[in-house]
Amino acid sequence: MADDPIVAGSGAPPSTDAAGLDRILTVPNAVTTLRLACIPLFVWLLFGAHRQTAAGLLLGVLGATDWVDGYVARRWHQVSTLGKVLDPAADRILVATAVISILVVGAVPLWFGVATIVREVLVSVAVVLLAALGAERIDVLWVGKAGTFGLMVAYPLFLLAHGPAGWQHALEVVAWLCGLPALTLAWIAAASYVPVARRALAHGRAGRVGTDPGAAAAR
Repeated sequence: MADDPIVAGSGAPPSTDAAGLDRILTVPNAVTTLRLACIPLFVWLLFGAHRQTAAGLLLGVLGATDWVDGYVARRWHQVSTLGKVLDPAADRILVATAVISILVVGAVPLWFGVATIVREVLVSVAVVLLAALGAERIDVLWVGKAGTFGLMVAYPLFLLAHGPAGWQHALEVVAWLCGLPALTLAWIAAASYVPVARRALAHGRAGRVGTDPGAAAAR
């Protein structure tokens, strides 16, 4: 699952490398593009080639590498405007594709998949609205990171565990042990962002008014 995103509105501090933000050909963007390109491969492995184990392993790798592009961007100062849009978009596409595909296969109950999708949709819509309204930066909460990590572990395990073999039953137990706490944490994180988002929106608007001479004169 995708990490709860950071909103950068008009209240966010200006970048110290404005020129660098316009870069397109960066290592992090290449990593994100590769992860995006693997999503159709995942779907083909699952429904075209009927190789469920291979699809589950690929999904696990895609989930495990979720942090790589962001880490590389920060570590080697390759943050870009494209990357800020591409990375969360890739995460959301991966989440939606994985959850819907696994629901179709029947590897997770409907309620579990729907609860995951609804939470992702709510967070995504909130991010777009806050950015459009000029909210300031919102830092990711640890509870959101924990929930995301648990779900990224659980969904590949559910897919790998879907079958009659004895080892798959044991793997399904592990998937539930990861999935239930993770889904709970993910919803707790979503609720925890409500007061944080309100403050970010208020601060963002205040900062915008404070830097707008026309608005200041109107007051």
